[in-house]
Amino acid sequence: MDTNWKRRITLFLATQTISLFGTALVQYAITWHITLTTQSGSMMTIAIVCGFLPTFFLSPFAGVWADRYNRKRLIMISDSAIALTTLIMALLFMAGHESLWLLFVMSAIRALGSAVQTPAVGAILPQLVPEDQLTRVNGINGSIQALIMLVAPMASGALLGLAPLSTIFFIDVVTCFIAVSTLFLFLRVKDHDRMQKAQEGGYFGDLREGVRFIATHPYLKQFFIFSGFFFVLVAPAAFLTPLQVARSFGDQVWRLVAIEITFSVGMMLGGLLIASWGGFRNKIHSMTLSGVVMGACTVAFGLVPFFWIYLGFMSIFGLALPLFNTPSTVLLQDRVDKDFTGRVFGVFGMISSSMMPMGMLVFGPMADKVAIEWIMLATGALLMLLSLLLLKNKALLKAGSPLEPAAAETGAT
Repeated sequence: MDTNWKRRITLFLATQTISLFGTALVQYAITWHITLTTQSGSMMTIAIVCGFLPTFFLSPFAGVWADRYNRKRLIMISDSAIALTTLIMALLFMAGHESLWLLFVMSAIRALGSAVQTPAVGAILPQLVPEDQLTRVNGINGSIQALIMLVAPMASGALLGLAPLSTIFFIDVVTCFIAVSTLFLFLRVKDHDRMQKAQEGGYFGDLREGVRFIATHPYLKQFFIFSGFFFVLVAPAAFLTPLQVARSFGDQVWRLVAIEITFSVGMMLGGLLIASWGGFRNKIHSMTLSGVVMGACTVAFGLVPFFWIYLGFMSIFGLALPLFNTPSTVLLQDRVDKDFTGRVFGVFGMISSSMMPMGMLVFGPMADKVAIEWIMLATGALLMLLSLLLLKNKALLKAGSPLEPAAAETGAT
């Protein structure tokens, strides 16, 4: 890794930040529009399924592409496809076509772009950053994303009160153009090792190799099983809190903005914390602490009677999230053979994109029959228990321990 890595990673993170800002504006606008116009758990579930399920089907193939092709180009193509979809939707809304089903279709197409982009981003970071700087860079990236998530809901909430939804769609198109053009003109990324080799076999052969790689590494199997249950249990806290606030505290837009701001402030601080501290020596210990804290906050969401206390626990939830996301991402980046990084992140994306909607298929309709507070109590308690079970998993504890020098060189164990 040459000495120019800081300039390259700064430029890359800057383009991702610009793109994320526009994406966040659209996502908040769509979510709040559906929440405030329907106040229906079932409608929110449909929107969530449309926004995640396409990722489930495409992620494994996208992981193969990230291991076979230029990852920078994949990121640019997926970003551009998302922007084109958003532009078409903006024009349709301007023409008066504002049906909910159009928002569902838009979410599904945008999810396909995200399915391609996510494993490519996860796989390209080890190309840009030295091994010993991955935790720090991922932590900083988490803080930058949280800062965007702090600004985006405020901007989105203000725009929703001043302009039609199509205006926010156009902003996303502009930010994507800036990000893609900057990435194209100014960032040079060397082809990764596997891309420089002659490609043998087809997509399905590569996919089978990736599945075989995961199957022969117990820590990966255990991590993916844990992640599946984790994402199901975290779904209510991730998706039902706006609906809970609208029902229990009031349906004013400022309340929805407030929960996003407090969450983002907490997440930004959590990212700075993990970037400066680095977490426990064993990454699994950091993930356990994070899961327990998030579970306790979810229980609190079901108990607190005052909105300002609710916001306090939302900020703590945000603070804890990077303590899970960053170590788990670095665990995969450190331990997985570089030829399989894209495919492993593709499978991880498939799990994360499918388990949360599957959870919402249960919790969304349930929220129309049962008080959301009861759902928060149950899933929060189970999330704490699940996180504590990590401390009993020998394969994950071994994988989470610091890398030996030889392993650090190969990127595999």
